[in-house]
Amino acid sequence: MPVRRIDPASDRAVYRQIADHLRQAIESHELVAGTQLPSESALVNEYGVSRVTARRALSVLVTDGLVVAEHGRGWFVRRRPPVRRLSADRFARRKEGKAAFTVDMEANERTFTVDVLYVGAAHAPAEVLERLNLPAGSSVLVRRRRYLVEGQPVEYATSYVPLGIAAGTRIADSDPGPGGIYARMEDQGLIFERYDEEIRARMPSEDESRLLQLPVGSPVLHLVRTAIASGQPVEVCDTIMDSAAFVLFYSLPAA
Repeated sequence: MPVRRIDPASDRAVYRQIADHLRQAIESHELVAGTQLPSESALVNEYGVSRVTARRALSVLVTDGLVVAEHGRGWFVRRRPPVRRLSADRFARRKEGKAAFTVDMEANERTFTVDVLYVGAAHAPAEVLERLNLPAGSSVLVRRRRYLVEGQPVEYATSYVPLGIAAGTRIADSDPGPGGIYARMEDQGLIFERYDEEIRARMPSEDESRLLQLPVGSPVLHLVRTAIASGQPVEVCDTIMDSAAFVLFYSLPAA
């Protein structure tokens, strides 16, 4: 990095000026993903500031989601693989044996892995049962997955499927087969009509931060999708997304 100087006449705090310099280096790709930032000691020597000021500058970048602190190693530019999520179009290729996330990854030319965390019968939250038109206290088939893009967790999803649809099918297996669970539903003769999605931004829970390895202060996108097939809700998918890793794309008809 070229040497940058603090402006003593500026009303911007010194630690924020240092953070601005580092942010500029990251956004200009002078410091690329995975690169180690200058240490606290290096910043102290370069800017003539205290270690506390240097640490505050680095902490600003952590809060902004640009940097991660690795205990005993230092500060690194965060790997943030952006994924362009293709809205409802992503569901249209299940007949080719491709699940929606696979379609997104192919469109973005990204490599990915899926951690299947749980598959089995369990009770569902009241809000989910209401969306599925099921009585209070009903059990459903629950599928929990974590998606990683190039080794970085970006999404955590939980699907809830009525047992009357899932029981005795590959929907209840860890690997539901080509096209995912929607293709298995179509094997039963269900005809998909629409997908209703609600999206909001919020701060993550402690468990969500841990699963997605989020820096402190990083928000998530909370997406809830209800799939409607043959006149009935057949799945509710509750998804937590690293907001820094996704661009949501929707193409809407003009009339």
